[in-house]
Amino acid sequence: MLTQRKEGLYSLFLLCQILIVAGLFWFGVWVMVTFYSPSADLTWRRYSVYCGMLVLGLVLESVTRSGSRHYFLQNELVRQHRLSLRQTIASVGLLVLYLVATKDAFVSRVFFFNFVPWLYVALLFSHYYLPPLLARGVFRREEKTLLIGSPQKAEQLRPWLRRKAELGLRAVGLISDDKIDNVPSGVPPLLGSSQDLERIIREREITQVILLEFPLFTQINWDIIRTCDALGVRLLIVSDLEEKLRHSVTHFEDDGHRFIGLREEPLENPLNRFLKRAIDLAIAIPIILVVFPITAVIVWLAQRLQSPGPLFHRQTRAGMQNRQFKIYKFRTMHANNGDIARQASTKDERVYSLGKWFRKFSVDEVPQFWNVLRGDMSIVGPRPHLIEHNNQFAQLLADYHVRTFVKPGITGLAQVRGYRGEARNNTDIENRVACDIEYLENWNLSLEVAIIVRTFAHVIFPPRSAY
Repeated sequence: MLTQRKEGLYSLFLLCQILIVAGLFWFGVWVMVTFYSPSADLTWRRYSVYCGMLVLGLVLESVTRSGSRHYFLQNELVRQHRLSLRQTIASVGLLVLYLVATKDAFVSRVFFFNFVPWLYVALLFSHYYLPPLLARGVFRREEKTLLIGSPQKAEQLRPWLRRKAELGLRAVGLISDDKIDNVPSGVPPLLGSSQDLERIIREREITQVILLEFPLFTQINWDIIRTCDALGVRLLIVSDLEEKLRHSVTHFEDDGHRFIGLREEPLENPLNRFLKRAIDLAIAIPIILVVFPITAVIVWLAQRLQSPGPLFHRQTRAGMQNRQFKIYKFRTMHANNGDIARQASTKDERVYSLGKWFRKFSVDEVPQFWNVLRGDMSIVGPRPHLIEHNNQFAQLLADYHVRTFVKPGITGLAQVRGYRGEARNNTDIENRVACDIEYLENWNLSLEVAIIVRTFAHVIFPPRSAY
């Protein structure tokens, strides 16, 4: 019900904005002709096309704007300013494109530059004053709403109820089976228990019931559902699955079935995966062809001087979905250095002198671009850990292996935020895993590019945690 009301009200609001823009335009034309250029040769057909371009720009902006309904009935001046500015740019921009494309120089420049600021002001005022005015005029019939649940849940819903009052929703009371000493201020009055539901609905002429928590489908909850259906009362249920599961959830439908997932995964989109792989190849190929040979010679010479042994250090790491792969790095520790599972520390005696500089400036990571070309890794992603560390960290964090939903990376969100080097305590691990999960849940192209740019900055100016 609320969604349909809001959708309909938004459509009505957009229609009013179209009328405002068209009315303001023709009023401006009338003022120009009457007071400034009474002898001007006014071509009504041309100005009708100009008006049509302005209106079309407004409509296209509304269609292409994501989440436009979420802006509705939220009287925040800064937000309304941004929306009005965006609409003004879209409307005037489309008109300008038309004028340039058709080489039309007929429109009066004085009129044009005077009209634009007035258009912005009119749209700003319409955003701020028109939605509540329309809502009060359209939704005169109140939806008398009864809340079912604890006073604490009702108090959490109070700000939402206050905002939806403009859509005709009014909470008249609360019924609860909990033992209640006092009801918090601002919460509707307590009217009884669930056993009194039918009586209260009839006496108070209730038209809508809101169940304040997701039902466990006990006999009481089934009775509530049947009573609402029998009396023709609309029933809404607040979804508190996130609170019950202690985890964010996402809802989706596929092939006629509805599902609940624990997170969004943008990289499951084939187009997103293609873009990410294209970035990987665009960076990895030049580095392998140009940078790798130069760094290999430098590292080999340093090893010959300070720590003879193999050029590369190979380790088995856990990759996507915990599949094991061989990772390549330039060797920065002495050969036969003992416990390979031991993390490198600030003053690690296993690292030879120049090896410390190679680690600090991430030179040792260059061979991993070969892993990127092979498809074992990506430029950006969660850092792959040793199998021993994986098992150890998984015992500390229940959601640790969620980070393996995406390919491991040479760099990642955790690394550019400073969580790199030795994990000294549980908090270090928690911060890194939180960043990894944030990355996989919120991946987008701008985030990917931003991490790469910040990584290059860290290579040039290494943070203190680089060693």
